[in-house]
Amino acid sequence: MVTPSAERAAGARGGGPAAAHDTPQDVGLATGRVAQRLGVSPTTVRSWERRYGIGPANREAGHHRRWSPQDVAVLEAMCRLTARGIPPGEAARAALAEKGSATEINTASPVLSRPDPLSRDDVQAFHRPSAGGSRALGVGTVRPECRGLARAAVRLDAPQIVAILREAVATLGVIDAWTEVMMPALRAAGRKWAADGEQYVEVEHLLSWHVSSVLRGVAVATAATRPVSPVLLAATPTELHTLPLEATAAALAERGLPFRILGAAVPPRALLDAVQRLGPAAVMIWSQDRRSADHELARRISASVWGPRGSRGGAVVVAAGPGWARSRLPIGAAGPRTLADAVDFLEETVTN
Repeated sequence: MVTPSAERAAGARGGGPAAAHDTPQDVGLATGRVAQRLGVSPTTVRSWERRYGIGPANREAGHHRRWSPQDVAVLEAMCRLTARGIPPGEAARAALAEKGSATEINTASPVLSRPDPLSRDDVQAFHRPSAGGSRALGVGTVRPECRGLARAAVRLDAPQIVAILREAVATLGVIDAWTEVMMPALRAAGRKWAADGEQYVEVEHLLSWHVSSVLRGVAVATAATRPVSPVLLAATPTELHTLPLEATAAALAERGLPFRILGAAVPPRALLDAVQRLGPAAVMIWSQDRRSADHELARRISASVWGPRGSRGGAVVVAAGPGWARSRLPIGAAGPRTLADAVDFLEETVTN
C-alpha cells in the first residue's frame, strides 16, 4: 500500500503525480542566481534585458524570470565582450548574433541599432566596484579587462581567464598588464579570501595558476636575447610569493634581456653559489613583507665578487618588494618601489 506521504515523496523525485504540477517557471535559473554565476549584479542583468533584449526566451506573465542554459550562454558572451572594453550596445548585438536572430531570443526586444543613452542608474550598476553580490570581487576603479578577469575568476571560467590575460599582455605589454589587470584582480581575490575564509581559496588559486602560466609562457617564448650578462631572480629564504618574479622574468624576456629565475624560498648558500657560478650583472631579491626580508643576505650578495684578480666583478643588488626597509639596504643596492621601476633599473644596469 502506498501512503500519501510516500506518494508525495515519489512526486518530489519526479516519478509520481507531483511531477505533473511542474510548470515552465520551475525550469532554469532565477535572475539573482544567474548574476551570481556571472559575477555581475542582478541590476546589471535586468538592465541588459530591458535595454538590449537579452532576456529569457520563455517568459510567463506574473512569474519570475527563469534563464535557460541558452539564455545564460548569451549573457556569458555579453560578459566576455564588455570585459574587453566593447560598449554594451555593440556587445549585445554580437552576443545575440552568436545565438541567432535577436527576435528569436526575445520578440519584445528593443531596437538594438541605436540604443538610448544609459541612465545614471544603469552606468552605476555596470561600473559598481562590488557588482555581483556577495560573491563578486571588489576590484575598485580599474580597466575593463581587470573587471572581466575578476568576474571570470569568480565563475571559475578558465578559458576566459586565459583569453583576457593573453590579450592584456599582447595589447598592454607585460608591465602594464601586471599592474593594471593582474595585480588588482589578485589583490581582490586575496582580500575576499581573507574576509570570507576558505570559500574563495578556489578563486584565488585558479587565478594565480593562470597568471603564472601566462607569464611563464611569455618568459620562455623569446628565443633571441641581447648579448649582455644575465639577471638573477630569486625570493628570499622564507618568501613563497613568486608571481612578481615571474612578471619580472616575462618583462625582461619581452625586452630581450637574459635572466635566470630560481623561484621561491632560495636558501642563502644556494643563492650565493648561484651568484658565483653565473656572474650576473644584477641580482633581484623579492620580499613580500618584512618578516621575509633578509638584509644580511642582501649585504652578502652585494659583497660577492668573482673572476681573476685585476678583473673581478660583482652584481648590483635590487631589493624588490614591499618587505624591504630601504634605509637598511647595503650601499649601492637599489630599492625600487614598483615592478616597473625594477625592470627599468635592471635593463639600465645590464646594458650599460
